[in-house]
Amino acid sequence: MEQQTRVNWPFLRRESPEIQRAEGVYLYTSGGKAILDAAGGAIVSNIGHGRARVAQRVAEATADCTYVVPPWTTPSRQALVEALEANWLPEGLRRIHITSGGSEAVEAAVKMAIQYHAARGEPGRRQIISRSVSYHGTTMATTSLSGHPARKRGLEHALCAEFIVPTPYPLRCPLGSHHPDAGRFYIENLRNAILSEGPENIAALLAEPITGSSGGALVPPDDYWVAVRDICDEFGLLLILDEVMTGFGRTGKPFAYQHWDIEPDILVSGKGLAGGYAPIGGVYASETVGSTIQKAGMNVMFHTFGAHPAACAAAAEVLNIMAEEQLVEQAARKGQRLKRLMHEAFDQHPHVAEVRGRGLLLAIEVVKNRETLETYPEQHAVSDRIVGKALGKGVFFYGGGTGDVRDIVCIGPAFIIEEPHLQTMTEILLEAVNEVTA
Repeated sequence: MEQQTRVNWPFLRRESPEIQRAEGVYLYTSGGKAILDAAGGAIVSNIGHGRARVAQRVAEATADCTYVVPPWTTPSRQALVEALEANWLPEGLRRIHITSGGSEAVEAAVKMAIQYHAARGEPGRRQIISRSVSYHGTTMATTSLSGHPARKRGLEHALCAEFIVPTPYPLRCPLGSHHPDAGRFYIENLRNAILSEGPENIAALLAEPITGSSGGALVPPDDYWVAVRDICDEFGLLLILDEVMTGFGRTGKPFAYQHWDIEPDILVSGKGLAGGYAPIGGVYASETVGSTIQKAGMNVMFHTFGAHPAACAAAAEVLNIMAEEQLVEQAARKGQRLKRLMHEAFDQHPHVAEVRGRGLLLAIEVVKNRETLETYPEQHAVSDRIVGKALGKGVFFYGGGTGDVRDIVCIGPAFIIEEPHLQTMTEILLEAVNEVTA
C-alpha cells in the first residue's frame, strides 16, 4: 500500500499521496509508483517536470539576487520581459506588472481598471461585471468576483455584492442545447445587464476567454467574443481577460483569446507563465491604460514577493523552452488527437454529456442521464470518485465544477505528452467513468 502523508499538512487534514519526485509527465510516490500526470498538476505544467536548465537558471538568480524590491530591475526580470516581448505579448499589451500568483494578478488588474476610470474623471465606474461560472482567485475580492459557490461556503455573508451575468454554456443554454442563437442570447443578456446597472457605474468586464476548470473547458459560441468586445467599446468598459489557466499555449494558441479576432485592454496570466517551476503571475495592459494611471500620479502597488528574481528566472527559461521546442504548436496538434480519442470513447456513453475544450485543455461532463442532462446529486461526489479511481490506476485527472456545475473531469497534461500517453489517459478515464457510473 502506498505511504500516505501524516504531517500537519494541509490545513484541512486529509490523507494524500506522498510525491517524492517528478520527471517528464510522471509523478513518483514514496513507494515508487509512477503516476501519469494527465492534469499537469492543477493545469499548470506545460514543459513537463524536472527540466535541469530551468533549475539552473533559478539557482543562478537566487545566488545573484536573492531578493530585490519589485520595482527595481534585475537580470532575471529583464530576461523575463525580453522573453515576453520576443515571442508572446502583442504590441498592444506592453505595460507589464509581475505578481507572485494568479489571484494577486487578477486583483491587480481589477484595481487598474478602477484606477483608470478614476484617472479619467469617472470615479463612479467601480463595478466589475463577472460571470456565473468562473474562478478568479482566492482573495476576498477575487472570491467575490468568482462564480464558484463551492469556494464561497462560509464566506457568503462577508463577500462584496456581485454583478454577475451568465457564462456561455452551449450544452445547457436556456434556448436549448447548442442552440444556433446561443451566442446572441448571451450577448443580449450582457447588454441588458449593463443597461440595467448603468454603464456609468461599470469599470470592466472580467472573464475567462475559455472557462477553465470551474466550467470544464467551456468554449463560447463563435460570435460571442467579437460582440462582447464591441459592447465594451460602446459603453466604455475595459475588457479584462483572465488567462491564468489558459495562457501561454494551453489551448493551442499563445493566448486563448486569440481564437477570436479581439484584444483585451488588460490580460492576466499565471500558471503556464512558469509552468509550475515557480509561483508567478502577470498583468499586461494597453499603453492607454498604463499611461492614464501613471499621468494621474496613481500607484500600482506591488506585493513583497512580486517579480521575485528566482521566479522571473524560471518563467523566462520556461517561455524560451516553449518557443524553441514549438510547444504551443504541439499543444494544438496533440490536443486535436486527444480530443478525437475522447470523442471515440465517450460520444455514445450514457453518462457523459459531452467532450469539450481546445488544445490541451479538455473536459468531460458526467451526467446521470445523457438525454435529459440530469446531474447526479452533489453528495454522490461523482467526479471525485472518478478522479480517485483513475489515480488508483496510475493516472491523475483534475476534478472541476463549482458545486452548481458538477461532475466535470478536466484533462490538461504537459505539452510534451506523447501518443502512448494519450491512449493510456483515454483508456483509464473510460474505465474510471464506467466503474463509478455502473
